[in-house]
Amino acid sequence: MTEPRTPARPLMVRTDLALGGRWTSLATPDREWLWRNPRVPAAARATVAPGDPFVDAGGGEECFPTINGPSDHGEVWSRPWTPSGPAARVEAGDLALTRRLTTHDGTVRAGYTVTGPPAAPVLHAVHLLLDVGPGARLEVPGTPDVLVVEWPNPGDTTPATWPDAGGVPLDALGPDDGTARCAVVATDRVDVVDGADRLRLRWGTPSDAPVSLVVWRNLGGWPDGAPYRSIGLEPLLGAETNRDRAGQDRVAHLDGGGRLEWWLEIAG
Repeated sequence: MTEPRTPARPLMVRTDLALGGRWTSLATPDREWLWRNPRVPAAARATVAPGDPFVDAGGGEECFPTINGPSDHGEVWSRPWTPSGPAARVEAGDLALTRRLTTHDGTVRAGYTVTGPPAAPVLHAVHLLLDVGPGARLEVPGTPDVLVVEWPNPGDTTPATWPDAGGVPLDALGPDDGTARCAVVATDRVDVVDGADRLRLRWGTPSDAPVSLVVWRNLGGWPDGAPYRSIGLEPLLGAETNRDRAGQDRVAHLDGGGRLEWWLEIAG
């Protein structure tokens, strides 16, 4: 017997262009889906400048043109974005990222365009930290390949298969067990189920660039000395988290005209 389908609930999104294009709210009439870190004062996030260490304030951050590496969480999360009608644009060196956010029938759509030198390699993740309970779970079709990154040691990558992440189940989000894993999953969709609520994420690109999902499952295992709980889902253009480490088949490349597009849709 299949479970009854949860009725869709309309979503609304808010962002802050002055603070890196940050997603500040993703909510239905009944709940807020984005988590806010109670340990980080609002002023700590509001005063960041390019080159500053990442501030884990929660919400949703745009990670571009890499997710980790020398530029932790990329370069654009700490830069003000320039609005242009319903779109906004930000530059990172010789690359530029444009985002167009729309809402239709309760579904939020983010359309992205990357421009820069032809064939330039990029990674781009929409880093959404979710406010979900210990009974929440992730639903991904099939048993796709998983790449556990920075495990078992910093700099390591370990292959696995969904939902395994080196002995940790990626699809179960609690209770806190003192573990933390970051993994890249070869999928273009995920559902978050938390009690009676469901959040549906779908993404893709008209190009042949890879897309995947980064799962950050931190159940009180990070950081050392003062761990806390945080759950991140990051639809990803690419298939790695470190642009410098990734093979050429695991990053996205701009086309011969110096352009690349992809999209993300989220429904309640």
